[in-house]
Amino acid sequence: MKILIAGASGGIGKYLAERMSAEHEVFGSYNSRQPDIGLSYNMTKVDIGCEPEVQNWIDQACSAEDELALIYCVGVNYNCMMHKSDAGLWQEVIESNLIGVQHVLRQILPLMRGKKFGRIVLLSSVVPQIGVPGTSAYAASKAALWGLSKAVASENARYGITINSINLGYFDIGMIKDVPSEVLEQIVSSIPMARLGDPDDILKTVEYLLSSDYLTGSQIDLNGGLF
Repeated sequence: MKILIAGASGGIGKYLAERMSAEHEVFGSYNSRQPDIGLSYNMTKVDIGCEPEVQNWIDQACSAEDELALIYCVGVNYNCMMHKSDAGLWQEVIESNLIGVQHVLRQILPLMRGKKFGRIVLLSSVVPQIGVPGTSAYAASKAALWGLSKAVASENARYGITINSINLGYFDIGMIKDVPSEVLEQIVSSIPMARLGDPDDILKTVEYLLSSDYLTGSQIDLNGGLF
């Protein structure tokens, strides 16, 4: 299986690319964050909001003969209360977290439909489930993935294509490293399991979704019991 990871230069995307490249051919995308050198997987600079760049990435990485999987890890945030929010910055989050998914799916689905095989995993979030102040743009973009995955699942199930989303809680990786210690303590205390998640649990969940041929249009809540 050939795996494409959108947003593979940092945090969860980088972790998945590193681990999965041991058994699969992995093609990652990055934008502003320059990747390390000497990687065990392929990396291409792609503005995920620009469909011609997305098309070029997929044309270079994929062929009609490949069994393909897509993992969408792009996650841009903008913290601001709605009544003070900037329309342009709000839209940038939607462009990256939601419109970018549409760009990638438009390009990769024809190849999957032709092969009659495909696995798609979208990384969503617990944030729209619990309502976090200041995250309206991020929450809206991630909640939209739920409806998108159900529609795409119904359109493509007969072609052997599955699409599912994972609603991630708070994990010991990525943006959480920038959270002040006192805020982090509050986050951890709100989690019923009283700890941050291990990124290896994300990997195991993704691998399960890639191996399943009957689970589609679903959400998996991976959050330590936080709702």
